[in-house]
Amino acid sequence: QVQLVESGGGLVQPGGSLRLSCAASGTIFSINAMFWYRQAPGKQRELVAGITMGGGTNYAESVKGRFTISRDSAKNTVYLQMNSLKPEDTAVYYCNTAYGATNDRWGQGTQVTVSS
Repeated sequence: QVQLVESGGGLVQPGGSLRLSCAASGTIFSINAMFWYRQAPGKQRELVAGITMGGGTNYAESVKGRFTISRDSAKNTVYLQMNSLKPEDTAVYYCNTAYGATNDRWGQGTQVTVSS
């Protein structure tokens, strides 16, 4: 099994930046696509960004140009650099594999709050 631990969230003012990290245990990290999701109160989880094993990336339209997903396979870590943060970015952010998401296996996530 793979355990994913998110960190780096916090309280930030609109226009600010945060960098989230997702540390993975296990040995399958480097051969799986990784994704960042977020869930705001009262809403379903939404896919924010993804990165393939080959380094290709994709983003939700709402975060394009502001967020950047990256990975360091040697460190078993995936990152989400978030710039120009908006209040609507407030959510709990989760990282996951497609398998984990499909099977509803989630970690604790990390809270991001964007507020003045």
